[in-house]
Amino acid sequence: MSPAPFLPTRPPKVNHATRPFWEACAEGRLVVPRCDDCGELIWYPRLFCPSCASTSVTWTDMSGRGTVYSFSITRKGAGPFRDVAPYVLAYVELDEGPIMLTNVVGCDPDAVEIGMVVEVVFEPAGEGLDGHPTAIPRFTPRS
Repeated sequence: MSPAPFLPTRPPKVNHATRPFWEACAEGRLVVPRCDDCGELIWYPRLFCPSCASTSVTWTDMSGRGTVYSFSITRKGAGPFRDVAPYVLAYVELDEGPIMLTNVVGCDPDAVEIGMVVEVVFEPAGEGLDGHPTAIPRFTPRS
């Protein structure tokens, strides 16, 4: 079975803390906040550092490269995922350190393995509440 070109999704719920992240995704860039005081890269996006409690953060471009840290293959999806199963839910460790919950797409789910080298791709997610296009970061094997 060939992989589906896109997984079902809906526009993300954008709030004040996550807006820079989602705006960058719509532009095809992966960014995370970095604490200006201790240097910690912060994932999930927020406006304060969970390590030192600083509220001074700067949005920082990531390379978009990483490795599969852990994964699960869903073979029987429900709702809008029913017709695209099997699909992969994975934790991807970015080369810069943060670990993101995401999907691995663009390959046979049975080919995914821990340590697989991947890179970010952005799948369209429709228009957000403000009418702007949105995109969801997912990962695909890096050649």
